[in-house]
Amino acid sequence: MLIMTINEIENIIKIGEGISVEFKLAKHGLPQSAFETVCAFLNRQGGDIFLGIDDKGTVTGVEQDAAGKMCKEIAGISNNPNKISPCFLLHPTIINYKSKILIRIFVPASSQVHRCDGKIFDRSIDGDFEVKTDEQIRNIYLRKSSFYTENTIYPFLYASDFVPGIVEKSRKIINAHRPMHPWSDLPEKDFFSAAGIYRKDLATGMEGFTMSALLLFGKEEVIQSALPHYKIDALLRHFDTERYDDRENIRCNIIEAYEKLMNFAAKHLPDKFYLEGDHRISLREKIFRELVANMLIHREYTNGYPATFIIYSDRVEFKNANKPHFYGQLMPGNFEPFPKNPTLAKFFVQLGRAEELGTGIYRVFQYIKAYSGNSKVVFKEDDLFNVIVPLENSNSVNKNLSDKLNGGLNGGLNGGLNGGLNELLVIIKNNEGKRTRELSEIANVPFKTTEKWLKKLKDNNKIEFRGSKKNGGYFVI
Repeated sequence: MLIMTINEIENIIKIGEGISVEFKLAKHGLPQSAFETVCAFLNRQGGDIFLGIDDKGTVTGVEQDAAGKMCKEIAGISNNPNKISPCFLLHPTIINYKSKILIRIFVPASSQVHRCDGKIFDRSIDGDFEVKTDEQIRNIYLRKSSFYTENTIYPFLYASDFVPGIVEKSRKIINAHRPMHPWSDLPEKDFFSAAGIYRKDLATGMEGFTMSALLLFGKEEVIQSALPHYKIDALLRHFDTERYDDRENIRCNIIEAYEKLMNFAAKHLPDKFYLEGDHRISLREKIFRELVANMLIHREYTNGYPATFIIYSDRVEFKNANKPHFYGQLMPGNFEPFPKNPTLAKFFVQLGRAEELGTGIYRVFQYIKAYSGNSKVVFKEDDLFNVIVPLENSNSVNKNLSDKLNGGLNGGLNGGLNGGLNELLVIIKNNEGKRTRELSEIANVPFKTTEKWLKKLKDNNKIEFRGSKKNGGYFVI
């Protein structure tokens, strides 16, 4: 989760409580009303609960010995169907603020209607209130169902319609990302309910797997039968800008689609050598992990417009159908995060493939200057959500490399080998710091062939080897 700055917290305290902010005293333990507010935020538009601040905005803090215990208690209770039904996993964070300890509970809006201790709560600018009348309850259901189409129930969708092994694979990824996850030991049916992908609509009595389940796990032919317009186009348009140089037409479920899109990015986008502290990190992974996940989990799937991921020579563009919360350019600090598909978003967070709501844009802006040389990235909220990420112009880079290579290699190399060497040199330029095995996989050529080409490039002083042969090294231009 994104860490709040002191200035951000000060601004929140100055503005005070409202429809999406709640303060609660919690010196030694969790206040009894905390989960009534959680329930109200889930049922309305989400928000932040700060433990350790009173109603007037005075920071009293949380006792240090109690803070860790309270965070575990919040996480445990949020997964207890006897307290919050349906369950909604929460991950509180401890904040050190001016020698005081605060606990922040970020609660996104949910696509489902939740109960706390069997009661439904909603939120207004004046605080939480219990929803008692049938008319009020029906209005909440109507509000949710009209906006969150991911909750559409398919009564004739069965687990046999899922890709074999994908549910178990997903559970293993979740457990690896968060050991001792509350979903770890649940029977499969309870897992589906806890994840929010199997539900009962209390307004209609209909029960079954939802569109979220279909999109996460469904076989391609089953998805196409329910959503025939569903597809994702990944295109490379470096030279043939009218059509494409490479294409991936994706119609599988979004768990598998995520992997295909990240592989497409790895195949065609550079990954600069970058140190964060003492560790090398992948800027490409940091940036495009967020953007690919954003396109998948916030897309409006009832809209027939295909999602697109297009790599040009000077930019990357993402487009997907959207139900806008407002219209215009999104920048860090000028928008309130609003989930389009909260169940899909929650599942991707548990998988470790997305951050908590709202952090994706911050993450991209954090790294884009180091990756692209400028920070002119565009996030535009409209009926089509559009993202434009600048790139260094790799057309000119590739041409320069090709000219240098063809001019510098001796005439004894045949034309076919020249082409392979040229391609490998471009790959090294775009992926500095990779080892032979990794370069072989990216170039999609045998390991022995890659070794031979690397030797040719090294002998002609086009690349150099760094590191030790014993412990492993890598190649740079």
